[in-house]
Amino acid sequence: MRAIQFQEYGGPEVLTVTEAPVPAPAAGQISIDVAYTGVNFADLKARSEGYRVPSLPYVPGLEVSGRVREVGAGVEGFTAGQEVVALTEGGAYAEVVVAAAATVFPLPDGVDLRTAATLPTVLPTAHALLHEVGRLSAGESVLVQGAAGGIGTVVGQLAKAAGAGAVYGVVSSGSKAKYALEHGYDEVFVGDSGDGFAAEVRAATGGRGVDLALDPVGGDALRGGLDALAVFGRLVSFGNASSAEPWRVGQPELYPAGLGVFGFSILSLAASAPQALREIAARAFAKVADGTVTLPVTAEFPLADAAGAHRLMGARTSTGKLLLRVTAA
Repeated sequence: MRAIQFQEYGGPEVLTVTEAPVPAPAAGQISIDVAYTGVNFADLKARSEGYRVPSLPYVPGLEVSGRVREVGAGVEGFTAGQEVVALTEGGAYAEVVVAAAATVFPLPDGVDLRTAATLPTVLPTAHALLHEVGRLSAGESVLVQGAAGGIGTVVGQLAKAAGAGAVYGVVSSGSKAKYALEHGYDEVFVGDSGDGFAAEVRAATGGRGVDLALDPVGGDALRGGLDALAVFGRLVSFGNASSAEPWRVGQPELYPAGLGVFGFSILSLAASAPQALREIAARAFAKVADGTVTLPVTAEFPLADAAGAHRLMGARTSTGKLLLRVTAA
């Protein structure tokens, strides 16, 4: 089978097409003939700095849609040829991938394989950030970093559907601001400076701040989100796209306004509490099936041009979701 791998860390040029043996599922696993693979920023971090890479060479990729190829021992409820979506621990830039059965899901009703490939990481993450972790209540305000990305696109729509009072976004360009305003956001701020957008949020809220801030960037952006919180506000960190030095927050920052800081990683949850992930995914996928949420595929690349997808995402000009077309009929 064809797969995309890298043997050293670096730019998109280190991604190469290779022939690899077809993996067979072990007990508790399912192998999948991949139709589409989703491209995530975590893939770029794996390629450039070894994020979650156990060893080299490595085949990146965390989510796929496709058809069940083979079912491992002890797996029930899936049959060969069944259309599914899956979250993987890596290896998804390939024609066949193996995933733990706990992170494989039947295709949601009314969703095709192309659309389904956008779901496994983005939808459960967005739902958890707002509800299971962020605990958003109707009427509360939300601030979202990366509002024009895949997760940001979904969060804006989910927040509005949940009755959020106001949804604010932060993006890196005017074109991204326009896109975010079409997907649930009431006001969008352009810029990366934590001090800058925190002041703008304060101004937009009459000095009050927001009830919930969601941050995948880390570093100064995370501190800006913390500064933008209202009394009793919550911040959820779900990434460190900036690759900034990990920071610590404690009594001096949290005590005065009764703030809370939380964390979320869908990959960590899949490993530690797969049943919780399945429950979140079921609730999240239902929002696509009933039309509450749409996630536009804004660019699609053939598997062999995975480097092109990485260049586009790395240039920070993309919006919505990027896909690799693998063996889609």
